[in-house]
Amino acid sequence: MATPGFRALRAGFPAARITLHLRESQLPLLAGAPWFDERIPVRSFGRRGLAPLREGLSLRGRRFDLGVCLPDSFSSALLMRAAGVRRIVGYRRGGRGPLLHQAVSLPPAARAGRGGPLLPRELHVLGLVEALGCAPRGTQLELFVTPEEQAEAAAALAAAGVAESEPLAVIAPGASFGPSKLWPPGHFAEAADALAAHARIVLVGAPGERALAGEVAAAMRARAADLSGRIGLGALKALVRRARVALCNDAGVRHVAVAFGVPCVVLMGPTSLEKTALNLERVTVLTEDVPCRPCYLRECPIDHRCLTRIGPERAVRAALPALGAAAAARGAA
Repeated sequence: MATPGFRALRAGFPAARITLHLRESQLPLLAGAPWFDERIPVRSFGRRGLAPLREGLSLRGRRFDLGVCLPDSFSSALLMRAAGVRRIVGYRRGGRGPLLHQAVSLPPAARAGRGGPLLPRELHVLGLVEALGCAPRGTQLELFVTPEEQAEAAAALAAAGVAESEPLAVIAPGASFGPSKLWPPGHFAEAADALAAHARIVLVGAPGERALAGEVAAAMRARAADLSGRIGLGALKALVRRARVALCNDAGVRHVAVAFGVPCVVLMGPTSLEKTALNLERVTVLTEDVPCRPCYLRECPIDHRCLTRIGPERAVRAALPALGAAAAARGAA
């Protein structure tokens, strides 16, 4: 969701050397993107104590002129200060104002919510970039696939017995936020069985979600290609780009699908659409009107009614048009 900001930043500073500093596990997500001259991994993420300070000091010799601090965390601003960045720009939040050279106020559209400011992330990032004088160049998400990533995805699908001509329905049953975001595995399995009559089901997820994907696969009557935890993030992009439809929780696969224009059905429980209310042209969001949502709790303290009450048949009805349109197009050809 930061890609509209990256696009505007590059257009605003066409001659600059732009370095992306990102968690190593996420670097493949932006492989092939034309906005960066260099990509370096963040080593201190999730580590306590002086780790951000030490990492910042290790970057001091690079003599960065400008730092755009996208996270609102104190540690990210501290790292840039330690790195000797000449001008650090970030939002005035979390008591980190003294660490910033340019403390930006949240855009007027942001309003308070239980999960923090309610503002689409695209606008959150663009607000910082606009503070630097860069004009927005649209809010659409944008990702790219390298030839190596395409080859990895093709090899994984072939090894799973998926033919190149088969239409794909990608199912992503996981979510890193916590169990409160998870639609029940049995619901995923029932929906996947119904969609299997129209497309080959491919299960995807992070390495830590393999057991969850396995639970879905075991509950299915149809045979799914389970690639959860078996391909890298780059190959996942290529796989999603090839899909006819994606069915997922309110998590990362949703935004990858949006970046490639792939129709997506999203099961949304404890969170609010207000934080992700842009780029919904090909997204169908399914929710249940219960008084306790949005709660933004990582674990549900009651019966998880916000998601368990969304029946599999609703997801199937929402996903079938994408598969039907694809089938009609193939028949006409």
